[in-house]
Amino acid sequence: MRPLRSRYFNPRTEQGVLRLSIAATLLMAVAAVVFGILANSSLIIFDGVYGLIDVVMTWLSLLVARLIALSTQTDTLQSRLNQRFTMGFWHLEPIVLGVSGTLMIGAALYALINAIDALTSGGRLIALGPAIVFGVVSLVAEGLFGAFVLRANRRIGSEFLGLDAKNWLIAASMSACYVVAFAAGVLVKDTHWDWIGPYIDPTILAVVCLFVVVAPLGTVKRALEGILLVTPSELQAHVDAVAGAVVARHGFREYRSYVAQVGRGQQIELFFVVPADDPPRALAEWDALRDEIGEALGEESPDRWLTIVFTTDREWAI
Repeated sequence: MRPLRSRYFNPRTEQGVLRLSIAATLLMAVAAVVFGILANSSLIIFDGVYGLIDVVMTWLSLLVARLIALSTQTDTLQSRLNQRFTMGFWHLEPIVLGVSGTLMIGAALYALINAIDALTSGGRLIALGPAIVFGVVSLVAEGLFGAFVLRANRRIGSEFLGLDAKNWLIAASMSACYVVAFAAGVLVKDTHWDWIGPYIDPTILAVVCLFVVVAPLGTVKRALEGILLVTPSELQAHVDAVAGAVVARHGFREYRSYVAQVGRGQQIELFFVVPADDPPRALAEWDALRDEIGEALGEESPDRWLTIVFTTDREWAI
């Protein structure tokens, strides 16, 4: 039996990296809340809240990744899952990504309102010592872990890990802002610029919130495209090229294609209209033609849902 660490925290698998990310994010989030309270810094507290939201959404990402992996296996559990979810679990991936990005944007907007309120109310005094210590520690930790997730994802190629790596790099950028801002607070203390001190924390918080609001927009847009079954133009062009070549080569009347990218899953349906007077073919020949079309579309994958239909009735293809 493999050790627990190698089974559940395997850095070579999507689920293993997500579990490592959950553990590290939870640790950093708790530390941020504690240091934020000690330093009276809404900026650091927001970092902790942002991290806690990330923990929940990463856990959901892990659950969906596991369900997708289980649905492609051939065992008893997979059979039970398919009885209840015959269309697979790909549709859950864009939903989770969309909810995750939306929650991040919502939390940032709320914090932005609080920052504006603090700026218009005379600022906020903070304890610079604990704030700087936390900023340095979190900058190093988050930067290293973000680089680790990015490197792991070059091999794995997961949308979930891509979003997770982006969140780590955002967190590291926020920590870098802490260090610079709080160091500036130390430099201006007891000088004629001392009045700037109370405004440092809410100002940097406002800047960070603006950045956090913009960063997940691309992920939310792609998630909505997956939820709404928007057809990717490149995939549609590839499917049309393959289907058009089949029609020309075999003398079919026409074809209809229906294509969608749902998370990591590709859903492709092809209907070929065969002339009514076409010579009869054995079922094995039609199956061989399906295999030929499938190979032309690309390497077979458990994340591809491919349906190929041959009919003489054009109504079945519409």
